[in-house]
Amino acid sequence: MRLVIARCSVDYIGRLTAHLPMAPRLVLIKADGSVSIHADDRAFKPLNWMNPPCKLKEDGETWTVTHGKTGEKLVLTMAEILHDSSHELGVDPGLIKDGVEAHLQELLAEHITTLGEGYTLIRREYMTAIGPVDILCRDAKSATVAVEIKRRGEIDGVEQLTRYLELLNRDPLLAPVRGVFAAQEIKPQARVLAADRGIECVTLDYAALRGIEPENPTLF
Repeated sequence: MRLVIARCSVDYIGRLTAHLPMAPRLVLIKADGSVSIHADDRAFKPLNWMNPPCKLKEDGETWTVTHGKTGEKLVLTMAEILHDSSHELGVDPGLIKDGVEAHLQELLAEHITTLGEGYTLIRREYMTAIGPVDILCRDAKSATVAVEIKRRGEIDGVEQLTRYLELLNRDPLLAPVRGVFAAQEIKPQARVLAADRGIECVTLDYAALRGIEPENPTLF
């Protein structure tokens, strides 16, 4: 990754035109070829950017980023470069789930009958073309069940499980596959969407799964 801090102006030339006047900015050039222009605000969002595939050409004070497919361009006019450094970050290990969420998955896999009598585990982290399903199992009738586990169940989790189900149901060895959305807390909007998609919601009690019996058990 290359980090450049410079006083520069930026012109975007493509389906529309946009101009960033001369000012100090951070230019982020990633190993995948992407280039993004940042100010010292707006959190993570860049002022302008070019996604790969693109190519950067440096010609004196004029830097031109050209998209390989569309021909769109970012033209940076460099008045002064204040910092220029490159750093090898290596292969990113990816997002690691919240510790509680990962432990919930492990505990539920160990005690799969928490979902119902007769349930059997197929495997954890069942890989699909769009990512791993947290748990794949079979119910008492030997039907396939995909389980998505969250610490806090929201609409995006239901959408994620919906995408997995659509893919899994294309596999004749697994279909029909139904879904279970399991979380310590499930938002009302997520429950409504899950019901609309034919997905069952299960509220998990983390303490009970760990074998700590509360005075009033409330697994579901």
